[in-house]
Amino acid sequence: MSGGSVAATPVPGHRTTVRVAVVGDRGTGKSSLIAAAASESFPDSVSPVLPPTRLPADYYPDGVPVTIIDTASSLEGKAKLEEELKRADAVVLTYACDKPETLNRLQTFWIPEIRRLKVKAPVIVVGCKLDLRDEHFPVSLERVMAPIMQQFREIETCIECSAANLVQVPEVFYYAQKAVLHPTAPLFDQESQTLKPRCIRALKRIFILCDHDMDSALNDKELNEFQIKCFNAPLQPAEIVGVKRVVQERVPEGVNDLGLTLTGFLFLHALFIEKGRLETTWAVLRKFGYNDDIELRKENLPVLSKKAPDQSVELTSEAVDFLIRIFSLFDSNNDGALQDSELDELFSTAPESPWDEAPYKNSVERTEFGDLRLSGFLAQWDLMTLLDPLKSLAYLIYLGYTNDPTTALRVTRKRTLDAKKQQSDRHVFQCFVFGPKNAGKSSLLSSFVGRPFQNTHGLTGNQSYTVNAVDQLRGTKKTLILHEIQEDDVKQFLSSKDSLAACDVAIFVYDSSDEYSLKRASALLMDVARRGEDTGYGVPCLFIALKDDLDSYPMAVRDSEAICREMKIDAPIRISIKKREMNNIFWRIVNAAERCHLSVPETEYGRNMKQYRHLVNRSLVFASVGAAAAVIALAAYRAYASRKSHSTS
Repeated sequence: MSGGSVAATPVPGHRTTVRVAVVGDRGTGKSSLIAAAASESFPDSVSPVLPPTRLPADYYPDGVPVTIIDTASSLEGKAKLEEELKRADAVVLTYACDKPETLNRLQTFWIPEIRRLKVKAPVIVVGCKLDLRDEHFPVSLERVMAPIMQQFREIETCIECSAANLVQVPEVFYYAQKAVLHPTAPLFDQESQTLKPRCIRALKRIFILCDHDMDSALNDKELNEFQIKCFNAPLQPAEIVGVKRVVQERVPEGVNDLGLTLTGFLFLHALFIEKGRLETTWAVLRKFGYNDDIELRKENLPVLSKKAPDQSVELTSEAVDFLIRIFSLFDSNNDGALQDSELDELFSTAPESPWDEAPYKNSVERTEFGDLRLSGFLAQWDLMTLLDPLKSLAYLIYLGYTNDPTTALRVTRKRTLDAKKQQSDRHVFQCFVFGPKNAGKSSLLSSFVGRPFQNTHGLTGNQSYTVNAVDQLRGTKKTLILHEIQEDDVKQFLSSKDSLAACDVAIFVYDSSDEYSLKRASALLMDVARRGEDTGYGVPCLFIALKDDLDSYPMAVRDSEAICREMKIDAPIRISIKKREMNNIFWRIVNAAERCHLSVPETEYGRNMKQYRHLVNRSLVFASVGAAAAVIALAAYRAYASRKSHSTS
């Protein structure tokens, strides 16, 4: 990686054009600037507002054409101006060097206006008419613009030019194009003058991928291979020596006897950016598949096969084996659990830890010290794979999964087909938890991941999940995901045709000491059962009586059992989370999901529909038999008639 003598061949992503809006006060030289850039000469006269102007692909080294949009400064053109600002990839904001008041207007009007419109495009501030500035009053551009750039971080760079003398005119739109194709913001923090965390993480991953002998340093051969991969040009021995010398002078720990260290690798990229050579770092990132947000480009990930609503996605055994190895690698003290610092290090080559926010945060069991065991680690991956398979796959790759990505995930069989076969091939089951308020849904989810019982709970969001492994017979384990559905959200949730497609089993919890709670749980069970019958996504259901440590109301047992008999599901399961009398509840949930053809509730409507379909099918059978008999009779009659005709003749 050359410090300056080897020309990088930038890879500007997949853009086919860069759209630049030129805005500023009337008379600041917008149209003259555009005309001079397009014709490479100063126009004798120019229209007040030019039509869109195109600089061809070969105008700049990146090979991407630039479309320049001139704008009017009048009130009549305000709507058009706002539209163009919102469409722009970059904004060139002009002031006149001979009119200081136009420079002040940048701070008092133009940049606040750009912010008001929520324009996210980089801004290039351009002082036009440099030739008209009074020579007796020289101005330092850096001194004038430094406080403005400090206040307004959207300003990418500042430049002064003269269209009349053709001074720095092409550079204006080169900087605008460069700000779009090779943006600073994702890579570098201007305030602290350091690489941004995502950039560091991506470069660390690239460094590890290039460190083939895994000695934490890039030797001369590895450096040369990196250079050829990214820039299609080898480094000469003298250039490698030069690179190492530059690093060692500034960052002694950046080079050791084995070669260039990660510290040195990161320093070089910070140096390139400080010198304005962002295209070098972007060329490296894009060569390794990153987009402008410093994430792996989705088009570089394999297309997941289309799945039906009642299919899910799981990790393959190959991916699980990889994750077990990664876990062991980062379990530095070999205690069978990852501390937060070890987990942070494990994800240090990814854009960030994927589990710091909902729905993953607090979804798995931790040790008393807050560490994550292997079972919880794998369960968390199962949850992410079920909810967002593409994200799960991307993070496997961030962590170093180098096998064919298509070997990492599998699509399960349709659950409707599982029901017909009366068995499931899934390793991960999702359970929807329904129930009225204060029934104990959150307590159940918390108990599943080993959290102690509390009278108040924090798991009350619309996307509350907990996940854990559940021991089965014959020593096997299944992953169970509990997804809490808030009572207020059930109606909207069930309005979707496919709402139950992702559900392997549904449970309905109620407070066994509260008659109203039982009635509400029963109503929810009825709603879910009807929705399943309407859509064909009927699911196994269990009725669960929580707070069994409290005194039941009179007739509670009889009423709840009658509901279950009516719906043709198993009798209620009674548990007390407070007393830790769980009655094998999680094993029972998994068992119901595996035996997916059983415990599917039936309503009166469903039974009538089933009887109706049975009668229709019988009628069709009788009709088919009758039609066949008629055909046979007709054929026999024709044969008889034919024979009679022959005998007569």
